Amino acid sequence: MTTSEPSRSTNTPTPSSLGQLQGKTVLVTGATGGIGKATAANLIRQGAEVWIVGRNPEKTAAVQQEIGAAGHLLADLSLRGEADRMAREFAGRVGKLDVLVNNAGAIYNQRQESREGIELTWALNHLAYFIVTRELLPLLRDSRGRVVSVASAAHAFGKMRWNDPEFKTGYSAWAAYGQSKLANILFTSELAYRERASGVTANALHPGVVASGFNQNNSGLVSRLSSLAAPLSLTDEKGAQTSIHLASSPEVEGQSGLYFAKSRVTQPAAQALDDAAGKRLWALTESYL
Repeated sequence: MTTSEPSRSTNTPTPSSLGQLQGKTVLVTGATGGIGKATAANLIRQGAEVWIVGRNPEKTAAVQQEIGAAGHLLADLSLRGEADRMAREFAGRVGKLDVLVNNAGAIYNQRQESREGIELTWALNHLAYFIVTRELLPLLRDSRGRVVSVASAAHAFGKMRWNDPEFKTGYSAWAAYGQSKLANILFTSELAYRERASGVTANALHPGVVASGFNQNNSGLVSRLSSLAAPLSLTDEKGAQTSIHLASSPEVEGQSGLYFAKSRVTQPAAQALDDAAGKRLWALTESYL
């Protein structure tokens, strides 16, 4: 989508929230622009030590300096090896994690594959969430931390293609994106179930339709539709509010396996409530590792 003029006020913490995250360590993926950057900046203002993940060295370093992040890590999260290496590097360098915000994602007008030969929507929007989270679970268990995963209302038109999740036949940008966002919610639900005794909580969210750089990698119909929607879209700062809420609010302490929109618990589409599908997805994802 097209980039909007950032708001100067909607992302400012209230006096009561200042210092809310003092002493907490947060990792935000996809944090060099859009709602990821807005989320990271807000959590820093709440006192958190925030580390950001980006792909471009110059841009990531510049954003770190701009928002005052504690540090940054570089990774192309569409690559399984890079996602795993980044998480291991974070664990080794920082050794503490209270909140993981899985935010990096994209939609691709034409079917593309990563250098590892995996369809990019599936690789970046789903596999990266799974790999990074799995690698960082020991740190999150130590802190009884939170996993916040950015999904989308687009999951409602998503359908799991169990025999062809990478759309090797019949590729559609929106179908692949919808499947990946459905996978985010199913993954969150199964993760919450598996971690029910550890104290780690996992929740997914719809940020709203955001006027950010999310869709700038595309041309054609996908890009045109996004441009048409831009005047009605949220700013990055407003779109980040539910991510911020799940990462920092005492109100969601102990809540897990839920889907949020506008910072409220919302019931997802029926296919996202299928526990058996969540378990099947977990097994399918492990087959990639």
